[in-house]
This record gives sequence, C-alpha cells and structure tokens, in this order.
Amino acid sequence: MERMEHFDVVIVGAGVSGIGAACHLRKKCPGRSFVILENRDAIGGTWDLFRYPGIRSDSDMHTFGYIFKPWLSNKAIADGPAIRAYVREAATEYDVNSRIRFRHEVASASWSTPDARWTVRATNRDSGSTVEITCSFLFMCSGYYNYNEGHLPELPGLERFAGPVLHPQAWPDDLDYAGKRIAVIGSGATAMTLVPAMAETAERVTMIQRSATYVISRPERDAINKRLRRFLPEKLAYALTRWKNILWQMYVYRRTRVAPDSIRSRLLNEASEQLGRDYVEKHFTPSYNPWDQRLCLIPDGDLFKAIQRGTAAVATGTIAEITETGVDLTSGEQVEADILVTATGLQLAVFGGVEFSMDGSPVHFPDRINYKGIMLSDLPNLAYVFGYVNASWTLRADLTCAYVCRLLNRMEELGMRQCTPRLREEDRDMAIQPWIVDFSSGYFARSMHLFPKQGDRDPWRNTQNYLQDRKIVFRDPLEDGALTFSNPETAPQAADSGKHTTAQESRSAA
Repeated sequence: MERMEHFDVVIVGAGVSGIGAACHLRKKCPGRSFVILENRDAIGGTWDLFRYPGIRSDSDMHTFGYIFKPWLSNKAIADGPAIRAYVREAATEYDVNSRIRFRHEVASASWSTPDARWTVRATNRDSGSTVEITCSFLFMCSGYYNYNEGHLPELPGLERFAGPVLHPQAWPDDLDYAGKRIAVIGSGATAMTLVPAMAETAERVTMIQRSATYVISRPERDAINKRLRRFLPEKLAYALTRWKNILWQMYVYRRTRVAPDSIRSRLLNEASEQLGRDYVEKHFTPSYNPWDQRLCLIPDGDLFKAIQRGTAAVATGTIAEITETGVDLTSGEQVEADILVTATGLQLAVFGGVEFSMDGSPVHFPDRINYKGIMLSDLPNLAYVFGYVNASWTLRADLTCAYVCRLLNRMEELGMRQCTPRLREEDRDMAIQPWIVDFSSGYFARSMHLFPKQGDRDPWRNTQNYLQDRKIVFRDPLEDGALTFSNPETAPQAADSGKHTTAQESRSAA
C-alpha cells in the first residue's frame, strides 16, 4: 500500500463535472488542497469515452459550457472532439492538470466522525497497488452511468447475426462501414446522432425502434449569439446568449407541463414539414407527452435530411428475432444489415459504483434523502454533481460547485470540521418520492430503486429548476435548520507515525 496523503478535498472524476469542480475551487477556495482521482487515461469523461460517429452534445453549448469559460466556437451544437478540447482548455487555464491522478479507480470511501475525514481507497492501475487518501470533504463528480458497459436488453437470436455487433459505448477505431447496410436498434439521443452520421457513407442506415421519440430540429449555429459577438465583448455575448437559452428552455419545459397538447402539436407539425404527415404519424409520434422523456435534438435537421435522401430510414415495431442477415419485426417487416448497432441505452451507477461506509456501517443510498440536489441526509462532508434531466447538465454542475465552495468557506469561518444535512422534526412526516419524478426514460426507470429519494418540501426536493436552484445556492442561508455544523476544530495533533501528510504539505505538493 502506498503512503497515505491528506487533502482538503478529493474530487472523483475528471470529466466535465470534475474539471469544473477543480476550476471553481481554484477560483473561490484558493487555499484549499485538492486532488482529482480519474479511472481513465485522459480528461473528458463521457466525451473521452464515447467515440462513435457523429458524437455530439444534445444541449446547446452556451448552456452546456461552464459559467466561467465562454464557449467561443461558432457551433452551438458541438461535436465530441470540440467539447473534449474545451474541457481540456479549462483544465489548463485554471492549472488543474497537475492535480489529476489518472488510472486511479476508486473502490470505497469510509467516513470517520472522530477524525472528521473520509478515507478514499483506490487502485493505481499502473502499479496495481492500493492507494489510500484521506480528505476533509469528498466531492463525487463521476457522472451517473456505468463506464464499463452499456445496457443490452435480451434480443432473441442476437448470437446468430453474421456481421459485427457494436455498442456505441465500445466503438472500435477501425470500423469501415462505407457502402454497408446498417441496422441501429434504439431511438434515443445516441441513435439520432449515429444514423445521420453513418448515412453519409453507408449504403443505408435503418433505425429500428420499439416506439417513437420526439425529435426537434434546431440550427447548429446560434444566430443571435453571432450578432451579439459582433458588437459586444465575448464574455458578455456568451452570458446574454446563455440566459436567453436558459429562459427559453425553461419556458418550453413549463409549457410541456401545463399545455402538453400545444407543444406536442408544434413538434409534430415541424417534423411533418420535413417528412410528411404520414411518415411522422407512423415513426415520430410518441404515446407520451413531450419531456416525459428527454427530447432528441438534431442539428439543422440532419436526421430528417438523411431520410429524405433515402440513405436513412425508420422501422417501428417489436423485434421478433435477429437473423444471420438482419432483423425481423413481428409486423413481418425485415431489415437487412451487414452491421448491427445496439444503441439500447446506458446502465446507471450510483456515485460511480463506489462502496460507502460511515463509522464502520455500510451506506444504503435508497435510505438517504436528497438535500438541495447537492448532498444527502445524515452523510457528512459529501457532495455530488447530478445534472438536470430537462436542461444542460453543466447548469446544475456549476451551481453545485459554487455551493460547495461557499460551504467550505463557511466551515472554515465557523471553525467546524463537519457539515451534515439532517431531517428536522417537521420533516419526519413528509412524503418520500423517487430521486427524479415526471421522467419515464427507460435508463432511469430501470435504476431509480438504487438511488436516494427526495422529499415533498424544501430543502429536500430535487427541483430540476435552474432559477430555484440559483436562489438556493446564492441567496438562501447555509444555516437553514437542516444543515448542521459540528465537530469543532481542535489543537493540531502530532503526525501519526508518518502515515498522513498535513493539509499544508498537501497544498505544497499539489
């Protein structure tokens, strides 16, 4: 086992959330020591893992970008390599690269109340040794899905297919699909990206879906941002575009809750203008209301254009079986294919699959209640980033990071080593709800039983509302009767036989 170190903050994950957290700490908590533990070989998280054709954001980059770093590209809907470069630029600009320890797979985290610290245990994948690091605050920025494998439902006859079978989460670098017939099973954001991208060189790409998904086409470039940048400084143009998009997204989402039929008609009419009413009724008319599941964004109607050209198609129905040469539907329709892509979704993982314990007892997350979408009941000095399901992930990530910085600074002011959300007496009888409500996407529905819960009142709600969350983070008092500060600092203790470095030593080393 390697020598144990101590840091003020350990960040788990070097993706969009983890790099954002590090940048926030550098700006707002400059005296804090921290380290980032990243399982993979590079910065980027999702945007480094997924390398399938056409990989891109399904959110506009003026809201998906960091609040502290303007997105300066002309493309508002960006591809994976551009996003990966943007995150790397942020890490360089805020000098956090030296704080990252790659190929460190976090296995467990245990809290000690007497010591007021977490002990994080990880495997150094280069040396194979176990690493233990202690920290005063643990910040989980590992995303919400299993990086090792995607979701693959039972597909009868899959083993009979004669050609390559691929999952987008494990895309090969050397796949040649030019002139090939491709069947893509699934109709989520990944499939909507893959189909038009592969259709540029493939003979034909068919998207096979059990049921329809709402699809919305938006310009790849933001015309208003382009005009603003002609006359205003980059930061101001970015901020104004960001707010314009935030407010518009919130308005649309609100309309889907109060007037779903109106939004439904608008979405279907827009698609019908491109594909015709009959095609849309058959393949792009879901049985649920808009935003009961996530809308699929396509830039400049690329999917619709591929269908119009005849290089892409949609087949809707239940799969009867996979054959050697393609996919048979129960309707009798047959889709011939040389390559099969299973764009069948993600598997969620609660806080990166890390095992947590507190004072020797395992932590069972379904027993915990969400606190402000940032912390969990009765779990000290732990925060997590979990983005919005109805807006850009990074909007919530930025707010969470700002709150954590505010909290760390307040603990230092009070001379307290521990902060813990605890249910108040008036909260004991509140109704308990799933972590996410009013969202029925399959990858969430399959795993919600593994996640913490939320309450029916503040501060225990998971609001999914950016304006409400801004108020919580920047205006509401930290001492709200639910968040308790305890475990006051004591006189410094002598070093424990050289097993721990001091916080000051770690700051210097970092």
